[in-house]
Amino acid sequence: MVTAILLMNVERHRINAIAEDLAARKGVSEVYSVSGNYDLVALLRVADNDEMARLVTEELATVDGIEHTETMLAFRAHSRHDLEAMFSVGS
Repeated sequence: MVTAILLMNVERHRINAIAEDLAARKGVSEVYSVSGNYDLVALLRVADNDEMARLVTEELATVDGIEHTETMLAFRAHSRHDLEAMFSVGS
């Protein structure tokens, strides 16, 4: 599984609509509205790098109202939770 954190600046009046749009997409596990330098943070979880590339550069790049993004790929999870097991349910 490949995980990425997507930081976004979006049109202010569309924060909620964009968050709901993103949250409904396959591969987007969570979307948060946040304080600070960014408006939204999305956690992306997909099977492999090719799927991540497609999701970020083809699908999410076309969402109207996203003004700027920064994508960070996760190398390793440090958690008390078994994330692989949680996200593989029903796969």
